[in-house]
Amino acid sequence: MSVTSNGTATGARTEPSAGIGIGTEESVATRLEKLRDARVVVTGGGGLVGSRLVALLRGADAEVTVLDRLDAYPESAHRLFGVEKLGVDVVVGDVCDRATVRRLVTRADYVVHAAAYADVAACTRRPDIAFRANILGTQVVLEETAASQARRLVLVSSAAVYGDGDPGFQGPQEFREDRPLLPVSVYANSKLWAEHQARLLLGGSVGTEFAVLRYFSVYGDPQIPKPGSHSWMVAWLSMQARLGRPMRLNGGGVQVRDLVHVEDVAAATALALIEEGMAGQTVNVGTGVPTSVREVGELIAPHFPQARFITTPRPEGDPLGGFAATEQSRELLRWTPRIDVRTGVERYVRWLSATPQAVPGWLTESAA
Repeated sequence: MSVTSNGTATGARTEPSAGIGIGTEESVATRLEKLRDARVVVTGGGGLVGSRLVALLRGADAEVTVLDRLDAYPESAHRLFGVEKLGVDVVVGDVCDRATVRRLVTRADYVVHAAAYADVAACTRRPDIAFRANILGTQVVLEETAASQARRLVLVSSAAVYGDGDPGFQGPQEFREDRPLLPVSVYANSKLWAEHQARLLLGGSVGTEFAVLRYFSVYGDPQIPKPGSHSWMVAWLSMQARLGRPMRLNGGGVQVRDLVHVEDVAAATALALIEEGMAGQTVNVGTGVPTSVREVGELIAPHFPQARFITTPRPEGDPLGGFAATEQSRELLRWTPRIDVRTGVERYVRWLSATPQAVPGWLTESAA
């Protein structure tokens, strides 16, 4: 299969995993039959979540177009995600390119806006790039979608908008969708702005509905870390252990995360396109289970006999975290995650052991 800047792509259809993300009444696959022959544009569809989402949509016989720069990683990591094998049109382009965005969304029935400069540390180092990608690019997508005949846009946001929550609260905090939002990073600020802008541009009578999903800590194969990042802790800690390096616990690993597997996230995102109750709503995508960074390391360590830990400072903008309130996702999405953390971490470690070439060269070289 070939992928070109003019969006031509061919390839065999790939079926999603059977039974993925079982809903409360019907299976996800059954419910997604509503998307048969629907035209869906997925910005950022070449990434970890985007590629899993595209696989689900293709399994529902939707016509999918991906818009992605395919440059989020310094090496050919996108090949691991495999979007080029899914039989979709892949347009290598930028969400800031208004002409390209207009051409794609004009004929779309649905839009998922997942493209972003999606890394807390990178956004802190380069707020100028974060502004262009996460604010300017989002504005272009929202404006062009509002001017189209699309039925609904799903905006991918982040639990980062909650920041550290209530500073006077001791212990893991539950983050409800209606709680005050106190972002502590450039990345979180850009995501909160995107949420407000979606309501401003699509919350009226333009004819296109919107829904906002706040992803918690997404993990799962074939996720790989980026240089200079402190996100994606399952991937980071697993690869450090595999390379014989100590697992770094930033701030001692006391930060709490709600780890939600990429397969479950993809299912929730696909359902947000079609569930009637999601129109105009903001919903957490998480498990409701708090897990500390240290606990994740302790799940990984038994797989690597030489595994050890070191404590390092907590990076700027790294929230103490919390866990998702899940009532809204159960009610409005009719969705609950099916993969628990222990199972998901074990799956990742097994995948890494079977795919050692997935460890990026820059990380191998730094270990040496």
